[in-house]
Amino acid sequence: MNHFPQAWGRPRDDVYGAYDASYLHDQNGPKAHTQSPIVTGTSVVAMKFKDGVVIATDNLASYGALARFTNVKRLRQFNTRAVLGFGGDVSDMQYLDRLLSSLSIRENYSAYASSADSADATEASAELNAKNLHTYLSKVMYKRRSDFNPLWNAILVAGLDGDGKPFLASADLLGSTFSAPSLATGFGAHLAQPMMRRVVPNEAAVANTTREMAEKAVRDAMKVLFYRDARSMDRYSIAIVSKEGGVEMMEDEQLEGQSWAFADRIRGYGTQVN
Repeated sequence: MNHFPQAWGRPRDDVYGAYDASYLHDQNGPKAHTQSPIVTGTSVVAMKFKDGVVIATDNLASYGALARFTNVKRLRQFNTRAVLGFGGDVSDMQYLDRLLSSLSIRENYSAYASSADSADATEASAELNAKNLHTYLSKVMYKRRSDFNPLWNAILVAGLDGDGKPFLASADLLGSTFSAPSLATGFGAHLAQPMMRRVVPNEAAVANTTREMAEKAVRDAMKVLFYRDARSMDRYSIAIVSKEGGVEMMEDEQLEGQSWAFADRIRGYGTQVN
C-alpha cells in the first residue's frame, strides 16, 4: 500500500499504476448512502403543561466518542407555534433545517399573497401549527426510509395544535410516530422519562401541571443526563411554547450546582501534586 498520507489506503502507483478516480465522478455509478451517523447529538426531552410545552437539548455534538463540538444548537424554532428538537446525525439535522426554512418561506409568501386578496387577512395568514409540522416531517422521514436513504434523526415536535392546545409528538428515521404527555429520545428515554412521568403520568394530568412544574422537571432531567450520559454536557438549550408567550428560547443555559466540581480538590488530580 502507499504510505504517503495523501494516498493512504490506495495501491502503490509504482506497482499498480496511477489510481483511477474517474469512476467517482460517474453519475451512473453506484450510489452510497450513510450507513451510520458520525457526528451526533444525544437526548431531546420534552413535556407538556396545561398551557404549552417545554423542550430541551444539550449543546454538544460528539464525533464518535469525542466531545468535539460544544456549541451546536439542536432546537429549531419554526414559527410562533412550534419548536423542533433533533437527536442523532447533525448533518441530517442541518439538511432538515434547510428544508424547513424553505417551507417556512413558501408558507409566509403564500400567506402574504392570500391576505392581499382576502378580506379576512388574519385567517388567510394562519401559520402552520405543530401538528401540521409533525405530519409533514413524518412523511419526509418515511419517504427517505422507503428510498433506503434514511435521515438518521429522532425528532420531537413541540408546540400548539390548531385549537391552541399543547402538542408533543416524535418522528424517527423509520417514519414511525408517537405522541405522549412527555417524550425523550436517546438515553433520555431510559433516564429522563421516569422522572417526567412522575409529574405527568397521563394526558389527564397535563391540565394540573403548571409551567413551573414542567420546566423544573425538564431541567432536572437535563442534570441527570449530564451525570449519566457520556455524550452529554452541562450547557443546554431550552424552549417554552405557550399560547400567551409564543416561543421563549434560551440557548445557553448552564447547569447549577455541579457535583463534579470537587475533582479539582483531589490530590493528584491533573497537574496538582501537593
